[in-house]
Amino acid sequence: MNSQLDDVTQRIIERSKKTRQEYLDKINKARREGPHRGVLSCGNLAHGFAACGSAEKSDLRSMTKANVAIVSSYNDMLSAHQPYHNYPEIIKDAVKQVGSVAQFAGGVPAMCDGVTQGQTGMDLSLMSRDTIALASAVALSHNMFDSALMMGICDKIVPGLLMGSLSFGHLPTIFVPAGPMPSGLPNKEKARVRQAYAEGKVGRKELLDAESESYHSPGTCTFYGTANSNQLVVEMMGLHLPGASFVNPDTPLREALTRAAAVQATRLTDLGTEYTPIGEVIDAKALVNGLVGLLATGGSTNHTMHLIAVARSAGYIINWDDFSEISNAVPLLTRIYPNGSADINHFTAAGGMALLIKQLLDAGLLHNDVKTIVGDGLDKYTKEPMLDDGELVWRDGATESLDKEVLAPVSTPFKPDGGLSVLNGNLGRSVIKTSALRTPHIHIKAPAVVFEDQFELDDAFKAGKLDRDCVVVVRFQGPSAIGMPELHRLTPPLGVLQDRGYNVALVTDGRMSGASGKVPAAIHVTPEAYNGGLLAKVQEGDMIELNTETNSLTLCVDEQELEARVPREADIEHHHQGMGREMFAGMRAILTGAEEGACSLFYTQEQAYD
Repeated sequence: MNSQLDDVTQRIIERSKKTRQEYLDKINKARREGPHRGVLSCGNLAHGFAACGSAEKSDLRSMTKANVAIVSSYNDMLSAHQPYHNYPEIIKDAVKQVGSVAQFAGGVPAMCDGVTQGQTGMDLSLMSRDTIALASAVALSHNMFDSALMMGICDKIVPGLLMGSLSFGHLPTIFVPAGPMPSGLPNKEKARVRQAYAEGKVGRKELLDAESESYHSPGTCTFYGTANSNQLVVEMMGLHLPGASFVNPDTPLREALTRAAAVQATRLTDLGTEYTPIGEVIDAKALVNGLVGLLATGGSTNHTMHLIAVARSAGYIINWDDFSEISNAVPLLTRIYPNGSADINHFTAAGGMALLIKQLLDAGLLHNDVKTIVGDGLDKYTKEPMLDDGELVWRDGATESLDKEVLAPVSTPFKPDGGLSVLNGNLGRSVIKTSALRTPHIHIKAPAVVFEDQFELDDAFKAGKLDRDCVVVVRFQGPSAIGMPELHRLTPPLGVLQDRGYNVALVTDGRMSGASGKVPAAIHVTPEAYNGGLLAKVQEGDMIELNTETNSLTLCVDEQELEARVPREADIEHHHQGMGREMFAGMRAILTGAEEGACSLFYTQEQAYD
């Protein structure tokens, strides 16, 4: 095992001794007290199976047959989640065939960042993760279930389902993906049209045509954003069946994998001999494996918050320094848009998950001694699923890449590191994704152009006020201020300025999900401006220096002057009303900072780390 990764793992274990033991005590107590329907009164139990058929009622009365909970984020507005519409029936049938029962336990909300980008609904996006965690906990709270199947794909949904599942860590739990849509308009062409629209060179019709050709059918969007990062990370942590992440929807193989996941959920319960609760699968080594997979592929920066919150849900404390050290130890092995022109289907065709995991294991960059839903050892995930005369089998995956422009060998990676750095300075701490930048290192020192709403930037761009070297500051976008929306609409105009030859960078306490692409972006600045961060004192024209060689982010203003400055007051009330946002005031008020997971379930930073 790589010594640097082993050191990070041991540090996480040591740091988390108290909180992990408390978590294990909690789930062991839950195991003793449930899940078993025997503790329910006759009235409780009768309510629990009232709608079942006579055979299912008999099975559930016997207390010897497994009852599998189905928790789904299905809705038919999200292309990624539309394929889930018939999964409950497929799962119930598969479970019935092996003599057990499956019940639909509950649904969780699922919003689409693609629909809400640049819209008021985006202010609810990050907070939807904790809402999903709460909803999944409600679904599992009836003490009727012996294991669970979680169905979710996109940005906040999988982290929320993970957090809710881990609160029921005594239950064996399998995550069931639906797969990416087939490839459409190449991502590079989509990005070109977006920039052309930002410059006024094409109209809305051309833009909508390009977007529709890119996002064109049921299935996950094919670029490597948070949705596909979720799938990769969950498989790396051993919660998917091997090779299940990126099989296209509505195919025989996809249905076979769904049926197999359902059957596997019956094998892992406490009723048999293979009891494998999710709280034991997700340990420090599994978390490090997920981080390695994320960073070796240039995955979404949203996970610098999500995985911190997920880890805390399992009793572990991780921070951005852990991300940075793992990034330094792990080479960048994939080029998937926005880090390249390929999409997730091209990655699968080049060798996909089986080859990625094999290469990382062979190089000592993953822990193999872990529990998974298919048994001990991550090496089981070097096999890939296929149909042999209609039967699902797993065979050895590729031993070398079929397209080294998409999936590189460890010996000749695209970059020697994972492309994620932590910046420190008087402006606070921040993360920057460097894997998609044009050069390995960025050093920019330029005057600040300050905005307090992402929508203000459009007018300045169109008026030509940004046609110069500058550091664009967009503040009051953090968790406590307005719920930390994605700022994707900033990418096209900033990309245009870069193409015009200007040195530009972005500094914000908001999120970019890694969609900053070629534009240097110091994101998730913490402490955020709304909570006393120095970002609130930045003035137009102040020099800001961003340097990825020294990992520094500095406001170049005399300390005495900064001390005398009065912080800018946030004008954000318009972000707190309408589109349901007023109902989330209580959640916003208790969100932790970005490096503590931007989470409302731990209440304060002190409680999160106590």
